[in-house]
Amino acid sequence: MRVIKPLIAALGLSISFTALADTQLNIDTTKTGPVINKNIYGQFAEHLGRGIYEGMWVGPDSKTPNTKGWRKDVLGALKDLHVPLVRWPGGCFADEYHWRDGIGPRDQRPVKVNTNWGGVEENNAVGTHEFFDLAELLNAEVYINGNLGTGTAQEMAEWLEYMTAEGKSTLAELRRKNGRDKPFRVHYFAIGNEAWGCGGNMTPEFYTNLYKQYASFLKAPAHNSPKMIASGGHTEDTKWADHLTANVTPNWSLKMDAVSFHYYTLPTGDWKVKGAATGFPETEWISTMVNTLRMDEFIINNKKVMDKNDPEKKVGFYVDEWGTWFDVEKGENPGFLYQQNSLRDAIVAALNFNIFHKHADRVHMTNIAQMVNVLQAMILTEKDKMLLTPTYHAFKMYVPFQDATSLQLELKDVPQYTLGKASVPAISATAARGKDGKTYIALVNANPNKAETVNVNLAGAKVTGAKGQVLTATAMDTHNTFASPNTIKPASYSAKAKNGKLSLAIPAKAVVVVAVE
Repeated sequence: MRVIKPLIAALGLSISFTALADTQLNIDTTKTGPVINKNIYGQFAEHLGRGIYEGMWVGPDSKTPNTKGWRKDVLGALKDLHVPLVRWPGGCFADEYHWRDGIGPRDQRPVKVNTNWGGVEENNAVGTHEFFDLAELLNAEVYINGNLGTGTAQEMAEWLEYMTAEGKSTLAELRRKNGRDKPFRVHYFAIGNEAWGCGGNMTPEFYTNLYKQYASFLKAPAHNSPKMIASGGHTEDTKWADHLTANVTPNWSLKMDAVSFHYYTLPTGDWKVKGAATGFPETEWISTMVNTLRMDEFIINNKKVMDKNDPEKKVGFYVDEWGTWFDVEKGENPGFLYQQNSLRDAIVAALNFNIFHKHADRVHMTNIAQMVNVLQAMILTEKDKMLLTPTYHAFKMYVPFQDATSLQLELKDVPQYTLGKASVPAISATAARGKDGKTYIALVNANPNKAETVNVNLAGAKVTGAKGQVLTATAMDTHNTFASPNTIKPASYSAKAKNGKLSLAIPAKAVVVVAVE
């Protein structure tokens, strides 16, 4: 460039070199933002397909190695992922789930039909006690989703009492009879799910009144009182966040700590033909990037109405369902939502992490859908076999950002990745100071064809280099299979600073996470 520019000038030509310039990432380590809540990396486990049964739960009498009925191999992988929180039992399933069906001797529990997901039998083998076993084995916080759709205020209130009561009430004694002396720790509790759809096809106005009624009766000891979550909107809809924050006024008997939000990334944007998980054309790569980056505008628009009604930011905005949603794999039950998981999914995950970090002032929790065998899963299983997906690896690479303090950053000269009429920024970035005191940087290259260079300037810090990991592959749909479970996994990554300047080479279609040295 130093040779070319003078030559062009001598010829009297005027050419813009903006497109040829490297991306500049400026980070001011002296200017911090909000803490990135660890629960932004939350998980979701619904009674859906093989997400719980077989995928995680095999029962204590199974020949498959297990702890309290939960698969040891899956438990080990999830522990390595530092899962901070799990949402349960749904999802749409939650609004047809009656908690009393899932307590007491497992062989005496009623068998129901899972009407939402495949019409299969639900034997209620996994209930309240089993779920808390899972959470405690993972050292994860819990997010319980209550049944507003087919339940009652009394049923919901009694479930919370069953879980949290300390004295000798009938429900506390019933919990003890079923094997748990001490109360369960309930961190979050939601009143209903997708009230606009499968949770009852309600209007924001009708739901808001129901929320206030139900929340008034959800009581627990002060030191074990969960944060209360209202069922919010989806995609472009801001009416739910607006109406709830304008009309629910917390007082001594009424809490609303957060409003939920759902958004799924479909390659085609068409729910009838969503697009394939693998073997897709580049047009569906870029359309996936375009669609997933809409998460940013949706959060911005919801924050605007919430800031109007709640300027002190007391109410959180929880994206408690998000991720890719593709056409179901051939031969699978359509209601089981089983799909493969490729490098494209890992890119989607990382792009969303960076968006959530940007909005950490309101976004205190998100829950990817879902943890095992369902939609954008961390883990896929086939009987006794297990594999880790590219999305799992993306989550693990971002572990240092859990409860890290965000740092102010500026991206300049970002190239566009363009195909036809579709275009997205090629580079996405985030930076934070980890709990260990180190500065962490994550960079995503959404361009599947071209590597990029990012020059990093860290104000207020001396830099000698950076070390971390990179996740990439040759093909856009590179994925792991049970025959080849390690086809794609992170590799070591390092870069040395020259004269105090750090330059990071980001391969095409890659996620890079480094600690600055």
